[in-house]
Amino acid sequence: MDAHRFDKANLPSRHVTEGPAKAPHRSYYHAMGLTEEQIHQPLVGVVTTWNESAPCNIALMRQAQAAKKGVWDHAGTPREFTTITVTDGLAMGHAGMYSSLPSREAIADSTELSVRGHCYDALVGFAGCDKSLPGLMMAMIRLNVPSVFMYGGSILPGKFEGQDVTVVDVFEAVGQNSAGNMPIEDLLKLECVACPSAGSCGGQFTANTMACVSEAIGLALPGSAGAPAPYESRDGYAYQSGAAVMDCLARGIRPRDIVTRESLENAAVVVAATGGSTNAGLHLPAMAHEAGIEFTLQDVAEIFRRTPYLADMKPGGQYVAKDMFEAGGIQMMIKTLLDGGYMHGDCITVTGKTLAENVADIVWNDDQDVMRPYTNPIRPTGGVVGLEGNLAPEGAIVKVAGLEHVKHRGPARCFDCEEDCFAAVEKGAYEDGDVFVIRYEGPKGGPGMREMLSTTAALVGQGRSEHVALITDGRFSGGTRGLCVGHIGPEAAVGGPIGLLKDGDIIVIDADAGTLSVELSDEELAERRKAWQPRENNYQSGALWKFAQQVGPAYKGAVTHPGASKETHVYADI
Repeated sequence: MDAHRFDKANLPSRHVTEGPAKAPHRSYYHAMGLTEEQIHQPLVGVVTTWNESAPCNIALMRQAQAAKKGVWDHAGTPREFTTITVTDGLAMGHAGMYSSLPSREAIADSTELSVRGHCYDALVGFAGCDKSLPGLMMAMIRLNVPSVFMYGGSILPGKFEGQDVTVVDVFEAVGQNSAGNMPIEDLLKLECVACPSAGSCGGQFTANTMACVSEAIGLALPGSAGAPAPYESRDGYAYQSGAAVMDCLARGIRPRDIVTRESLENAAVVVAATGGSTNAGLHLPAMAHEAGIEFTLQDVAEIFRRTPYLADMKPGGQYVAKDMFEAGGIQMMIKTLLDGGYMHGDCITVTGKTLAENVADIVWNDDQDVMRPYTNPIRPTGGVVGLEGNLAPEGAIVKVAGLEHVKHRGPARCFDCEEDCFAAVEKGAYEDGDVFVIRYEGPKGGPGMREMLSTTAALVGQGRSEHVALITDGRFSGGTRGLCVGHIGPEAAVGGPIGLLKDGDIIVIDADAGTLSVELSDEELAERRKAWQPRENNYQSGALWKFAQQVGPAYKGAVTHPGASKETHVYADI
């Protein structure tokens, strides 16, 4: 492939490289050692969320160098840049978690601004932690320049007392310790071995869920999501991702050609089949929004209802991402779902081939029990379920993978922030049958829609999670297990029914029927609404204030701008 294959007359980078008026601009590229030929090749942004905040991100810079070589070798000029990450494992259980969901928007926005400001023609993106995956994919769809996404890879499992462990085991061990069931010495030993390498949390938590989404939706190369972060094979996938983006540029394949209603449905199917994170119910609508497609939590939930649960993955099951990769990976899962008629095989992908063509040669591996074929599901319906009812007119979501306990009726215990609920759990100040209600933690109310892993993990650690339930207008980590209902909308901060509850109100959760309700009449709820007063949160300036002013409801993805449906131009066409 040579540079003459690309006509820059219609590429964004012409605004900084072509013609006499752009001599000052070109002088900057000369300052960085580029040749005349390299300056006049397509400019390809290579963005990573590399940082030293957490192990999720520390392998990304290495992989970016391999991608850059793939671009160089295929007549492109790569330009590397980075953006932020907020790592949920470190932000969990304190005020830092308010920054988590807003970081998704900051990642998408800062990537957009860098690409726009420097007129890049294409984009390769590497992400590790939970919000960085959808954040980069959202930017790709928004900009609509030829793009390839690549996950940085999962962490290797730790070993404790002969068992595979993840960071979620450490969160749950905090609960065991508080209940007197684990000595502090064992807790300290566990924390030292749970995370033994670079990479994102190892179960089918949010990062690995969205990595599977990247392949199912078609924005990532087949197989690129699977290998753990330390594996050298990731460099080969990174190189091929750089090469692939140049091929997409030559063919004119753009993200909005790939992200369609059908490919979004494919992504939702894979989330349900793998028992993935409930956060996908937030991120898929947000990605759809960037393409101008209406795809709400209810749409996602409808797909969940008709999808079999096929992967025995943590937190509800036995296995971690490394096991799934070695058993056959997400490609094998996609193949059996296509064989069962659950996915659309004709969706185009970054390979230039369809999803079905990408996995045509995949053969089912019978010598493993991490995944099952569609003919023999763990459950006939997905590992994630949508709920609606008088407590959730805009919907809610619950992960049922691995649960026996999918129905619950009990009295409400109301808390207006996670810390107060966690304190009650830590003291054991609750009864079997209770339904914890954590509210004012929604997108606006927090602001930032915090995850509740510290509280839910403490319940598991105390051995009580099967005897209680928890509902919130906030979110749950992909590592949460137990009957925990999140994304309840409307949220309390805008007067949603969850904000009207009182201690002792009887709440009914039925994940089989897909309902969430409180045993109160419409008249009683209306009377309580008259007395309800909005609350101010503690963030009245800065980034979190801006997020709260702009953010929309959870069922539409908690997005902060009007989306593609309101566009008057697309960046790629400037």
